[in-house]
Amino acid sequence: QLQLVESGGGLVQPGSSLRLSCAASGFILDTLDGYAIGWFRQDPGKKREGVACINSGDDQTLYSASAEGRFTISRDNAKLTVYLQMNNLRPEDTANYYCAASPGTSVQAMCAFAPGQRGQGTQVTVST
Repeated sequence: QLQLVESGGGLVQPGSSLRLSCAASGFILDTLDGYAIGWFRQDPGKKREGVACINSGDDQTLYSASAEGRFTISRDNAKLTVYLQMNNLRPEDTANYYCAASPGTSVQAMCAFAPGQRGQGTQVTVST
């Protein structure tokens, strides 16, 4: 069974950087190929936001407007890990961040609907 484990969150000051990791296991073929993987954020009572998504077949990426230019999603197939590099963090970036993976899904559908298996998440707090 596919499992996703996020790490890398924390409490940082505005303008700081963090790199989140999404470690995957349980792939039948032991590869990320064929999967779309996305990073999402949500706080209780707030709407989920698809922050960044990547298609592991051709590395096509998609970012939300708030993430564009500040966040970068990338993957390491050898480590079965997807990263989210977040720079110039703002207080409004505070949320629980989680990753999700779905086979045969476009990055557009991934970011819009967050289908498939998801992890428990890692908390990011940006505050002075």
